[in-house]
Amino acid sequence: MTSEKTKTVSASRRAFIGGALSAGGGLLLSTFLPGLPLIQTAQAQDTLTGSLFKPNAFIRVPSQGAITLVMSHVEMGQGIYTGLAMLLAEELEVGLDQVQVEAAPADPAYIDKGASEEETGGSSSTRHCWVYLREAGAAARMMLIAAAAQRWGVEAAGCKAHEGRVSHQATGQSLSYGELADLASHQPVPEKVTLKSPADFTLIGTSPRRVDTKAKTNGSARFGIDAQIPGMKIGRIMACPVKGGHLTGYNKQAALAVPGVVEVLTLPDAIAVIGDHMWAAIKGLEMASPEWDYGKNSTTSTEDIIADMKKASDQSGVTAVKRGNAQDALRNAHTRINAVYELPFLAHAALEPINTTLHIRPDGADVWVGTQVPGRARQEVADATGLPLEKIFIHNHLIGGGFGRRLDSNSIGQAAHFAKQVSYPVKLIWTREEDITQDQFRPYYYDRISAGLTNEGTVSGWHHRTTGSSVSARWSPSDMDHGLDPDAVEGAAETPYTIPDQLVEFVRHEPEALTTLWWRGVGPTHNVFVVESMVDELAHKAGQDPLTLRKKLAAHQPRAIKLLDEVAKQSGWGKPLPEGHGMGVALHHSFETWAATVVEAKVEKDGQIHILSAHSAVDCGPVVFPDGVVSQIQGGLIFGFTMALYNEITLKNGRVEQSNFHNYRMMRLSEAPDIHVHILPDADAKIGGIGEVGTVAAAPALANALFAATGKRLRRIPFAKQFGKDAV
Repeated sequence: MTSEKTKTVSASRRAFIGGALSAGGGLLLSTFLPGLPLIQTAQAQDTLTGSLFKPNAFIRVPSQGAITLVMSHVEMGQGIYTGLAMLLAEELEVGLDQVQVEAAPADPAYIDKGASEEETGGSSSTRHCWVYLREAGAAARMMLIAAAAQRWGVEAAGCKAHEGRVSHQATGQSLSYGELADLASHQPVPEKVTLKSPADFTLIGTSPRRVDTKAKTNGSARFGIDAQIPGMKIGRIMACPVKGGHLTGYNKQAALAVPGVVEVLTLPDAIAVIGDHMWAAIKGLEMASPEWDYGKNSTTSTEDIIADMKKASDQSGVTAVKRGNAQDALRNAHTRINAVYELPFLAHAALEPINTTLHIRPDGADVWVGTQVPGRARQEVADATGLPLEKIFIHNHLIGGGFGRRLDSNSIGQAAHFAKQVSYPVKLIWTREEDITQDQFRPYYYDRISAGLTNEGTVSGWHHRTTGSSVSARWSPSDMDHGLDPDAVEGAAETPYTIPDQLVEFVRHEPEALTTLWWRGVGPTHNVFVVESMVDELAHKAGQDPLTLRKKLAAHQPRAIKLLDEVAKQSGWGKPLPEGHGMGVALHHSFETWAATVVEAKVEKDGQIHILSAHSAVDCGPVVFPDGVVSQIQGGLIFGFTMALYNEITLKNGRVEQSNFHNYRMMRLSEAPDIHVHILPDADAKIGGIGEVGTVAAAPALANALFAATGKRLRRIPFAKQFGKDAV
């Protein structure tokens, strides 16, 4: 929401809107983005003969039936199909029940201009679509009104759109959008698109039922793993348990002897058994008894990796921030704290394991999958098969949990290498064990941090050196800035606080025995834990209230102060607590959103940890879908608490030791705290993201609460076993 009454966007300064007849009759609108190549999509070829265009979003208004939004961002539980449909419906003047959502295919037409590729990640979907989907809806509305005015021979100013109809107020005439669709498609494109005043919003800022709720509750929703293709076979995959190893042998005859097994396929580092059904594939792979040469990583352990990281962290890194003279300030500090913080490798452990269904033919390929990056998935299949991109069709599905894992499409490439060896459609599935042991993991981080205090208890000097893998260097090399990975220092390079003498560095260290990848809130999830823990340490060292010190350090950030005051009030910060109870606070600004979180925890005498409550005050600027914000903060906190208490991936002899939920523990329903989300929107601010905000706050707020309860400072995750409790 913006504060001005009406926002007008000139076509010369923004994406311009083009209209055309759809194949079945009706209006098709596409948003064009300047600076991106004009590429004609397969859909567009049905509608604009001889035209070239680069749509980023489509609206289809058919002569009959529901209006369709072709969604360029994927739904994986975060509610984005609802939130983005609300943007469209608000300006189009239709109810949410009048809009249906359709997943976009892989095509450059659907590149997210903020990410420069087809991508759903980084809590960016609403932020990147906030303007252009509203523009598309507004343009459609204006053209439909113009069509009605032309048919009735009246001025457009006397017509009004509402709930999918255009009415002429003076005469009472009314036509549905479907009745106007054909004529609207011949209207000139508006030179200026007028967006509604936030004061006139009827949908944005409300909490309607999610558009995917019905399908997900009645069983009709289709995730990638639900794909059913005529003639399809099922395959189970197993890759070498140690990265860099290769397949040396297997018992093909024993596998084929299992009833229902039809094929055994191999790659240099993996094997797949294909069956008429999943059970045949599972038993067939067991009987195949694959043998491996584990390669050079066969002796690597987590301890080896940590030792190497510790050694690497002794050296200076690439400078991310340098203000004043941190070293002099630290030398002259009255009190100095030197600390090492460690965060483990983490798996994504989504409910839906990795799966891909493919039908690869000499003349093309169809792929049914849930992916956060359809364009990269398409390229993986092209690389594996040699087929041209335009002959490869990605049918994207709902995703049963992404968390960044499906930002990589290596599993789709692996599946394509297998599927090209057969002529029939095949669904290739990773078991839960394969999904966890062959994951691409959140990096291990080894952080050295030093901070000082003056006699008066103010911060004097701050030196933060983070050592870890660079996901950006592999996944998006263009994001690297002279060796600096911006994600690796996000949440450390810019904090909510004023610290005059500050040095932040990044030391890149890549473990050879596994591959790292984005994980829900990667950089901030790591760095905010370190920063907020250290601020808490300083507060206690100086004898100050931790929340009060944060207010002093963030005095120049009015949005932060507002949130700290609110969360203090709502949580009862400072109230007397029973023995073994403690409250901890964390403040952060991540994904353009401000959040302050207070956790109350209890530690039993035997070391059992109970998270009793969490209060999170959130300012994400304008709010589109309040229930979605609440759900994402709640889910993000649970995800983060689970990680903080229990989760780590460890290696022994090059192999991942965790394999399923018995030893990669999820928080249970009985352990979940009461979570209260307090939304304090700033209508004049830049719109922020939400999906990862709760996860970022979980570990630091919990760690600080546990210190308040026990006096034990936790500088290494996971926490539970440090109180004598393991992950089981």
